[in-house]
Amino acid sequence: MNLQPSEIDALAERIVGELLARKGPPAPNRNNTVCSNCVGNCVKQCAFKLDDFIAAGAARLGASLGVGTPKPGIAAFIDHTLLKADATEREVDQLCAEAAQHGFASVCVNPVFIERCRRNLANTSVKTCTVIGFPLGATLSRVKAAEARLAQELGAEELDMVIPVGLLKSGRHDLVAEDIAAVVAACTAGNVLKVIIETCLLTDDEKRAACRIAAAAGADYVKTSTGFAGGGATAHDVALMRAEVGPVLGVKASGGVKDLAAVQAMVAAGATRIGASAGVRIVKEASA
Repeated sequence: MNLQPSEIDALAERIVGELLARKGPPAPNRNNTVCSNCVGNCVKQCAFKLDDFIAAGAARLGASLGVGTPKPGIAAFIDHTLLKADATEREVDQLCAEAAQHGFASVCVNPVFIERCRRNLANTSVKTCTVIGFPLGATLSRVKAAEARLAQELGAEELDMVIPVGLLKSGRHDLVAEDIAAVVAACTAGNVLKVIIETCLLTDDEKRAACRIAAAAGADYVKTSTGFAGGGATAHDVALMRAEVGPVLGVKASGGVKDLAAVQAMVAAGATRIGASAGVRIVKEASA
């Protein structure tokens, strides 16, 4: 089939419309000033629509001459992370300052630092993310739910929970589903739940099963790794997870993402969020 450039643009418009309809309404105030002056041909003219393709799970974009440039800001993909056991208050303060300076999506810290991050990040767009049942995922479901509720009361807006990996590998998908559902039920409306499946400990079939369970239980994201189990994110796993959850759920790649090339590989595979302790280095590399 030979399509004219205008026909390609029209087809792309239709595809992104269907993807966004499945994904739900866009975040407020993202592109009002752009769309108010839009005359169509969004793929060529609108960087925000290109971002919507990426957020919906596109690994590569095709268009005719004149395609717009995606808006800058790789930092907006990154959860600036500090989860080591010996992290100090001073290091957490530095983490927050860097996140505010560069515009990271969130800071991801252990629960003892939630209130400190909330105070440090007041009047910024950076969210406070914390971990639940971390790093083993073997905590009782009702304890995870209580931890999630308390974390949100203290100011956490995003939660990264670890599934009970051993139960998944035992074939107890019902219990894994109940575990995730307990935390979903504890989440405040508007807050985000990411489900860590610990890919380095799973077979591909188990990864697919974990993704299906998380999606059915109501999670917002599936996430590759804690970074504490001897392995991290791979492009193979991200692509597998994206294929399993489709365009609606987010996919977070975390563990061992240390440079711009790794970030680009993960985004190309379908990641919509990156967990990294090397966020500043990555942003500086991107700007260079």
